[in-house]
Amino acid sequence: MKNPVTTFASAATLLGALLVQPATAQIAVKVGVLADMSGLYADIGGSGAVDAVRLAIEDFKPADQGMTVDVVSADAQNKPDIAVAISRKWFDTENVDVLVDVPTSAISLAVANVVKDKNKVALFTASGSSDLSGKGCTPNTIHWTYDTWALAHGTGTAITKNGGKKWFFLVADYAFGQALERDASTVVKENGGTVLGSVRHPLDTKDFSSFMLQAQASKAEIIGLANGGGDTINSIKSASEFGLVQSGQKLAGMLIFISDIHSLGLKAAQGLLLTTAFYWDLNDKTRAFGERFAKRNNGRFPSMTQAGTYSATLAYLAAVKATGSTKDGAALVKAIRDRGTFDDPLFGKTSVRIDGRAIHDMYLVEVKKPEESKKPFDYYKVVSTIPAAEAFRPLNEGGCPMVKM
Repeated sequence: MKNPVTTFASAATLLGALLVQPATAQIAVKVGVLADMSGLYADIGGSGAVDAVRLAIEDFKPADQGMTVDVVSADAQNKPDIAVAISRKWFDTENVDVLVDVPTSAISLAVANVVKDKNKVALFTASGSSDLSGKGCTPNTIHWTYDTWALAHGTGTAITKNGGKKWFFLVADYAFGQALERDASTVVKENGGTVLGSVRHPLDTKDFSSFMLQAQASKAEIIGLANGGGDTINSIKSASEFGLVQSGQKLAGMLIFISDIHSLGLKAAQGLLLTTAFYWDLNDKTRAFGERFAKRNNGRFPSMTQAGTYSATLAYLAAVKATGSTKDGAALVKAIRDRGTFDDPLFGKTSVRIDGRAIHDMYLVEVKKPEESKKPFDYYKVVSTIPAAEAFRPLNEGGCPMVKM
């Protein structure tokens, strides 16, 4: 017969062990915001991207979902080698599960290989090359906000159809600028226009004098700016100094953010046509987000990339909740795809294709005249909505190896 004292002691020990165990183990998530914190793209991502992630986490309410979510951030310095080194360190020693923002296409294309090798997730919300859902696609990456194909077809088609037939391109000499020039040139030619030439400039150029002289000498009707951020701002300022617009040439900003318009001012930017994935003053949901964001960012309203960072983070966290784990990055991306079309709070009806391209409406907008603006960052009027089905490149035309048609 068992000793009752020993039996009681064993039972008490077991009960005590059970009591100190958590009832349900929480899922721990770590988000790495890899952004331009100090360079020419800091206004479109930067610390605002970190705030966008934190807003998404707040709205997701991790504690109610049995999850904890931490955030780390770093300055990619717009250099692929630095971005790759940070990514590897985060994955190998700091338990980071997902990257968001990821500025410049060159960085994103380089980081995509690391993410795939480590079976993590990257949500490209700031970079633009359509190659990210084309030949550079992976099962572990999603291209969320916009791409060069969408920008080229939105702005390029509208301008060419309205008589802007002769183009010359000013191109940022890296993956994004080259892809935008390629995609925009195709659109111009498809709509009966001609490309008279192009000139490429280094990233973060301060003096555009020699490039503007070449654009002016081309006699093109439209000078297409295939660059972004600070380069676009400096291009427009330089064009004004050289009198390009006054002499009859027009500028087409192929990638312009609301932060660029704010820096330029409506007097300089009025009348510009551009394509965007997001505008804070579209509807009640976007306005509510924009106003919350502005309170944390010294009154500056969100760029489309910061909005994309918020939405992509929400979608990722929902996938973690659905799968119950962060261990298999490819499975998490598949879980987002498997949602089909869902209602995103900022982008509306959204879905993610097998090539990693997030599909949603885009907008052709015109920059308001100074007298038309009635409140802070009241900068755009919507010319037309480009439906999701038309806004992005057809699935069978991108060259993504995962697409089997």
